[in-house]
Amino acid sequence: MDSFTIRIFLNMLVLMTVPVLLTLFLRTKLKSDEQRHRYRILIGIVFGVIAVLNTHFGVDYFAYVLNVRDLAPMCAGFFFDPLAGIIAGLIGGIERYIAGRYWDIGTFSMYACSIATCLAGVIAAFMKKYFFNRESLSIGYAFFAGAAIEAFHMYAIFFTNRRDISSAFETVRTCSIPMILFNAVGMAVAAAVVMLCDGETIRFKRLPVEETPISKRFRFWLFMVTVVVVLGNFYFEFAFQTQYAREYVKYEMQSSAEEIERDYNDVMSSGGEMDRLKYKVGRGGCFVIVDNTGKRIAAYHSMDDPEEEYDDLLLPTLEECLNDLGKETAAHKDGDVFRAKLGGTEYLCYITGTDDGRLIGVAMMYYLIYQARDMMAYVTMLGIVVLFAVIYILVALLAQFMVVDKLMRVNESLDKITNGDMEEQVSVYDSSEFASLSNDINRTVDVLKGYISAAEKRMEQDLLLAATIQEASLPKNFDFNHKGFEIYATMNPAKEVGGDFYDFFFVDTDLLAMVIADVSGKGIPASLLMMRCKSAIRSLAETGVRLAETFEKVNDELCIGNEASMFVTTWMGIADLRTGLVRCVNAGHEYPAIMRNGGSFELFRDRHGLPLGGMEGMDYSEYEMQLEPGDVLFVYTDGLPEAVNSEVKQYGTDRMLEALNTCRNGSMQELLNTMHDDLHAFIGKADQFDDETMIGFRFNGMKDDDIDAPAN
Repeated sequence: MDSFTIRIFLNMLVLMTVPVLLTLFLRTKLKSDEQRHRYRILIGIVFGVIAVLNTHFGVDYFAYVLNVRDLAPMCAGFFFDPLAGIIAGLIGGIERYIAGRYWDIGTFSMYACSIATCLAGVIAAFMKKYFFNRESLSIGYAFFAGAAIEAFHMYAIFFTNRRDISSAFETVRTCSIPMILFNAVGMAVAAAVVMLCDGETIRFKRLPVEETPISKRFRFWLFMVTVVVVLGNFYFEFAFQTQYAREYVKYEMQSSAEEIERDYNDVMSSGGEMDRLKYKVGRGGCFVIVDNTGKRIAAYHSMDDPEEEYDDLLLPTLEECLNDLGKETAAHKDGDVFRAKLGGTEYLCYITGTDDGRLIGVAMMYYLIYQARDMMAYVTMLGIVVLFAVIYILVALLAQFMVVDKLMRVNESLDKITNGDMEEQVSVYDSSEFASLSNDINRTVDVLKGYISAAEKRMEQDLLLAATIQEASLPKNFDFNHKGFEIYATMNPAKEVGGDFYDFFFVDTDLLAMVIADVSGKGIPASLLMMRCKSAIRSLAETGVRLAETFEKVNDELCIGNEASMFVTTWMGIADLRTGLVRCVNAGHEYPAIMRNGGSFELFRDRHGLPLGGMEGMDYSEYEMQLEPGDVLFVYTDGLPEAVNSEVKQYGTDRMLEALNTCRNGSMQELLNTMHDDLHAFIGKADQFDDETMIGFRFNGMKDDDIDAPAN
């Protein structure tokens, strides 16, 4: 690699690095899509300025100027926002036209460059929005996009300069490879930078099949198959044109040699001068006639014709070229075909002999022999790349619209069905295949709904039976033959069966036990633990075991086999109906509310232990509460103060006490009904999320003749 090539490479690398570094800087500062969308116009202007600078500070390459102007709008459109790409492309493209029209900068390719830069931003915007669904490009797709858009740039040079196709070909032949390569590499590097900024891992291996969306797999195989077909077709066509050019030039040189020999014989027979012997050998060809000593007798070069125009780069020194051909002719024999440098330019030479023993050397410029082939190869290849890109995008979009989007709709409906929405219907009837799929899924769901309905009915029956059993286990007789107290209780479960319970029973003639509890959890598991707890407390309390010991034994029993780690908050009190003394134990339950005779309800902040079933070996302590005639005790579960309304506001203990005070002089049944009505007026249409359980107890005091036998 010589110093000239290295200098061109480094200068192009600098031009390519500028938009890449700008992409890195802006992606670092604008991390979210919302921020990039907000500043999309400014981003478009900044990248448009970079495109303009490429027009004025390109890299001189022979008689042309190289740049990566299209890279700026591509980066803006693909990596930021579609509108940013359009703005950058318009700024760069319009300014390129102005520079060519009024400042004579690249006038020959003015139209092609302007159109290509404008469309670079538009194409990037279109593909960002519709093809990649605003997702980031992979490195491979970025490279292909950069190459395809720049290939369109080169193809546009042919199209806009079709009246001067030779000059267009020289422009494309010289500039296409470096400009396509650096634009494509720049896009790939920018894509890698964006992936790193977004915290993505750059993968050089394909994802497993089960993790790859069908749209990506389809696009990959469409790309691979199309590339193989396109390259195979191009190779066949190129090989055919090469062989055709070889055969044609061989025929052309043989025909020219025969014509020259005929003219030579005519001159010799008429005694004329050899200077009159002039014959145009194709375009840019020449001939010489030498004798057996190597002396040149006649010679002529087609480039000596003033009517022909040739690229200055191709013009050799004509006299030097003819001298070299004479030497080569003298050094070869009749029938030889060979390549040789004549006047510093590569030629294909053919030697034939005359009847008088002299040699005719015919030569055609090697470059011009294959110029038509090379021109057609460039036009074909660039056209194929552009056509391939268009067809690839259209086919991929068509597959996305006709297949992938339909599958996504089917999956969305299936997600709703699997999440419990059995009324969802799959309604994709755009083709017979999707109609059949939709109908099959809907029929399957209908059958499944039938099974679920039957199972729900069986479960409802089981729950109804469980609720009946649970309700039957709670005492409902509140009419005791006793004037010393009044009691009433309710339990309103959040589900068919609840985890709360209450109980009251006599443990002696004048001792009334009251229990209220709340099991963690809801439904059947909570109700089963509730039954265990209720039975254990009652059986131990009726044996006369002190309250603290009762809780300690029940706690240890509930810990056995409690793999679900459920627990029970419990309050229990035993009221002496003669004295009004209540001995109590609280295992993590709500504070009781008490109303002294003639006063208002307030919380009684008692001592708490840990809930039952939480940990084995726990100790519990008792406390006492003295009631006077007319005092009311109200105990409840957390379903009351923690109830929430549709605005997600809690009912709270303050509101509960206010509701109790509105009916403090009523009966216990009236008190609990007032509490229930106020609670549900607050909840409104919001769902009940916890069981609601209450016990109201009024101590009236008693005399010896006020009681017969307690009815339990």
